[in-house]
Amino acid sequence: MLMKKEIVCVAFGLVIGLPALADGGNVWKIDPMHSDAHFSVRHLMISNVDGDLGHITGTVNYDGKDLKKANVEASIDVNTINTREEKRDGHLKSPDFFDSAKFPSITFKSTKIEPSSADTFKMTGEVTIHGVSKEVVLDGEITKPIKDPQGNPRMGASATAKLNRKDFGLKFDKKLDDGNAIVGDDVKIKLDLELTQPKVASTENGASKDTASK
Repeated sequence: MLMKKEIVCVAFGLVIGLPALADGGNVWKIDPMHSDAHFSVRHLMISNVDGDLGHITGTVNYDGKDLKKANVEASIDVNTINTREEKRDGHLKSPDFFDSAKFPSITFKSTKIEPSSADTFKMTGEVTIHGVSKEVVLDGEITKPIKDPQGNPRMGASATAKLNRKDFGLKFDKKLDDGNAIVGDDVKIKLDLELTQPKVASTENGASKDTASK
């Protein structure tokens, strides 16, 4: 069973269409503790296997005024992929799939964001998986911004995409006796992201520190 890359997609940009509540600049950070990149792929062509692509980090630059000028950069650590099965995770990290020893990260950079409505958008960007870069389009939805218990602005977003793993060189292709694939080619990706723009507080010596809550 294997979960593919598409992932990445990251999707990450999703977070973008929200008003900037923040006190400090235009940079929002993806909170890896509260964000996930989920994937689903067919197994034996009779069921789906799901998992998490791995630890997500990244930033969103957005001035709170012009969504079209926003941009997103994100990275997923393939070595932290989790399908709740150690042997399967090891196989996904092997040269049959992600080859994480050579290509430890999945990356995404947005190139265009187009609002569809007040709370939905399409985001185009370049995702790089297994050393191969392709353009992808994500369908996203945003949530209204809030302030967390520490007073830090936070936004949420979700997005979906479907990619073909073989487009990125993940070409494991074993088949059953009837000719059906053991692992499907199409991978569904769902991103659930939380962004934070922590306040910058001054320390006693004048240096600044990040006050984002956990």
